[in-house]
Amino acid sequence: MSVAEKLLPQTSTPRILALANQKGGVGKTTTAINLGTALAAVGETVLIVDLDPQGNASTGLGVARRPQQRSTYHMLMGEAELQDIIVSSGIPRLDCAPSTMDLLGAELELSEISRKTYRLADAIHRLDADPKARRYSYILADCPPSLNLLTINALSAADAVLVPLQCEFFALEGLSQLLKTVERVKGTLNPRLSVQGVVLTMFDRRNSLSEQVAQDVRSVLGDKVYQTVIPRNVRVSEAPSHGKPVLLYDHECAGSQAYIRLASEIIRRERDLRAA
Repeated sequence: MSVAEKLLPQTSTPRILALANQKGGVGKTTTAINLGTALAAVGETVLIVDLDPQGNASTGLGVARRPQQRSTYHMLMGEAELQDIIVSSGIPRLDCAPSTMDLLGAELELSEISRKTYRLADAIHRLDADPKARRYSYILADCPPSLNLLTINALSAADAVLVPLQCEFFALEGLSQLLKTVERVKGTLNPRLSVQGVVLTMFDRRNSLSEQVAQDVRSVLGDKVYQTVIPRNVRVSEAPSHGKPVLLYDHECAGSQAYIRLASEIIRRERDLRAA
């Protein structure tokens, strides 16, 4: 039995994590699909909700876009239930609620709908109440690279936020803005929201800047920063073009092993939160 399996939390309701960062290219979607795969590998049932119009989480799991496909857009607009849009990723215990380009206009349309910030939360509640629906232990919401209504929907539904943070010069500046948004959402929309943790991505040990950014982030956020760092790794970059998480594309590469360690670390934090 693996370390992660020993730490497997027991829960009757899904634990909802929003993966958010308003900066693009920080490894947010890559973290969503590989964390989801790692959690499924240790026995969790996982749903990835793709809220990014680009749909990279969907295609990264091998979910092809089809004409007339119902997606998270239709769920947010009340045209379909979450249960009706979920598709299998082909990976045991890992499903996906896919995105389509329709989401590009969602923010404008949501502004005219009642409970516009709770559309995802309401959909998840109905899914959880449906006796015919699959039971998920984790729901990972992959947010777009902006702090728009789609991201606010994810934060309003989430128990906690997981922040992928690229090891670059302006990392802390962007993180500060996101944390302020999290506090505003907590104060006005979702009092249970917390920061589960910050994961450092695209870490290059040959680059002194990566080390400096890591030190700066840890000095500010302390234990909120995961010990696991995700290295810059070519196999991680190649995997989406094959429609696979890197854990399936190359299980032995440094990136895959890092995501396995990250999943174990997250499960440990979840266990500690439940015990507190």
